[in-house]
Amino acid sequence: MMRRHDRGFSLVEAMIAMSISTIVVMGGMAALQVSARLVQQGTIKTRALTLAQGRLEAKRSVRWEALMQDDLDHDGRTDVIMADDGQGADVSAGDGIYSAQWERDGVTLKWTVAMDRLGPLSTAGLVTIRAAASYQALGSVRVVEVGTVRANPAFTGAR
Repeated sequence: MMRRHDRGFSLVEAMIAMSISTIVVMGGMAALQVSARLVQQGTIKTRALTLAQGRLEAKRSVRWEALMQDDLDHDGRTDVIMADDGQGADVSAGDGIYSAQWERDGVTLKWTVAMDRLGPLSTAGLVTIRAAASYQALGSVRVVEVGTVRANPAFTGAR
């Protein structure tokens, strides 16, 4: 005589086990999708921060006279000459804030140089340099900003 527990699994038990396994696998796949999206967002945020910091460091390291010029592709030729003309990335003309903009790999980089007084760059004692990188993240635009103040090494006037 066979006992009931010696016969193996019933069809209902096998279907319940398969249902539970399917739910577990689907949950794992959803977690994998979320983690992949977060890694992608982290990558673009890092790229944006790197571009902003790189532009800021480039502005800090150039000669004072070349502060309004940018060699974006490092080929020895000036790619951008910043202007205070209200065109392109510059918001308003004649406000003493020089702006430029560049787009790369899904990141829009805008940098500004604001002088402490109106006039030619050689008359400024200080400039405020800002770089802002914006990018799409999770359905909205995110912005990473960095900035610094730089002094004119040849400035001898009164503040």
